[in-house]
Amino acid sequence: MSSTRAVKWQQFRDSRVISMIFLGFTAGLPLLLIFSSLSLWLREAGVARDAVTFFSWAALGYSFKFLWAPLIDRLPVPLLTRQLGRRRAWLLVAQFAIISAIVLMASIDPARGAESLTQMALAAVLLGFSAATQDIVIDAYRIEIAPPELQALLSAVYIAGYRVGMVVAGAGALTLAAWFGSTTEIYSYAAWQTTYLIMAALVLIGVFTTLLIQAPDLKSPQPPFSKGGLPDYPPAAYLRLLAVFGVTAAAFVLMFFLSNQAFIAMKAGAGAGALTHFLLELLHFALALIAAGCTGWVLVKVGAVNRTLAQETWIAPAQDFFRRYGLNTALLLLALIGLYRISDIVLGVIANVFYQDLGFTKPQIAAAVQTFGVVVSIGGGLLGGLLATRHGVMRILLLGAVLSAATNLIFVVLAHTGANVPLLYLAVGADNLAAGLASAAFIAFLSSLTNISFTAVQYAIFSSLMTLLPKLLGGYSGAMVANLGYPGFFLFTTLIGVPVIGLVWLAGRRLALNEPTLRTNP
Repeated sequence: MSSTRAVKWQQFRDSRVISMIFLGFTAGLPLLLIFSSLSLWLREAGVARDAVTFFSWAALGYSFKFLWAPLIDRLPVPLLTRQLGRRRAWLLVAQFAIISAIVLMASIDPARGAESLTQMALAAVLLGFSAATQDIVIDAYRIEIAPPELQALLSAVYIAGYRVGMVVAGAGALTLAAWFGSTTEIYSYAAWQTTYLIMAALVLIGVFTTLLIQAPDLKSPQPPFSKGGLPDYPPAAYLRLLAVFGVTAAAFVLMFFLSNQAFIAMKAGAGAGALTHFLLELLHFALALIAAGCTGWVLVKVGAVNRTLAQETWIAPAQDFFRRYGLNTALLLLALIGLYRISDIVLGVIANVFYQDLGFTKPQIAAAVQTFGVVVSIGGGLLGGLLATRHGVMRILLLGAVLSAATNLIFVVLAHTGANVPLLYLAVGADNLAAGLASAAFIAFLSSLTNISFTAVQYAIFSSLMTLLPKLLGGYSGAMVANLGYPGFFLFTTLIGVPVIGLVWLAGRRLALNEPTLRTNP
């Protein structure tokens, strides 16, 4: 037993494990700068609550990152890829883009009217896109640098670093903004501007980490690269691939905005039902995706890009997943991935606004939610990683699903009680413990489903699907609260988590995953 414990402590000292802490910190910084910290900034600037929750859609880049993840696997970064390797090169590009987006957000005062809100939304979208790109590379790097038996531990320490980044971007940002002089009663743009500039500077921690880490030493060559690590297609082929992606993305944006007025009219005619609006918005996104997909298909057919390269980039990763698991099991796994986080993500979109509406002060929210809560979630993540290693990923995945749904009931009690500080800490603590435990097991689970030949693409598909539906639904959390009230809304978030428990149980039976760790290449 003592030798086993010694080995585990040595693993914590592994340079790969340590690097995940700092990369996790950098990955955790942008999220709250789009969600809760930005929400409070906008509320202090006088932006309406319904408009504030719609800003959560700025993070949809996390949910659509599978669309450009193949390019991260394929395209070299001029000069940098040859010097640093493909993973570190793309990390640097993403990190400097994150810094630029945060600085851009800092330069905009949302209190100046509709035009400034539009500019803030575009800057937030850029931050979401850049942060999602960084996540693509970090996820692929984490899976490639270590064997399957170390993935649960890497996931746990990555989550720990991620949560620390969230503490800094959440509690840290709120504390700084208050210290610089911005309050609910007296709004100060200069205070929030300085706060966001400080957050941009902290991303340099990730830049330094990227420069210090080693490139993955893969046992088998990746399809897009030769043995020397350079692309095996001519540069012109990659430029054409990038151009096709750009045109396809433009088709998505064009169709989305051209059809926007029509869907606004349909939502107005449908009344104030949040569910109806959500379904229409889902149809809106689906229509834009179909337009983008048809555009890409036509471009490939007419020879705008090398067909073999296009097939290897976008089709082969999906074919590999369905071939390895079969149609029925693959669809079950995709349903589980798409719904597993729905309960806590939908609640999380409006959580800080809820605390503020109850009458809690900004320092109280910062202390309870983004300090105490995040520390608890770190403990939950480490506990989840260790339990998954010892008892199996699927068992802890099931436990996480039960806890994630059940802990939302505490928020119902809090909504009825009012601004009760001890109950706030109980709700936040239980919620974050469940989320941390579930996240560690879920990341290890997703890593186990990934084929090392398509690391970035397949993991990006899984993690994108994980957040797509919850974030779309979360954008209507403000409207749901207006119709259901806070107690009804929190009961709803509990109920939508119940089917997830059944999906985990079915997936566990189908896969028969009774081992302490999962294979990376089934």
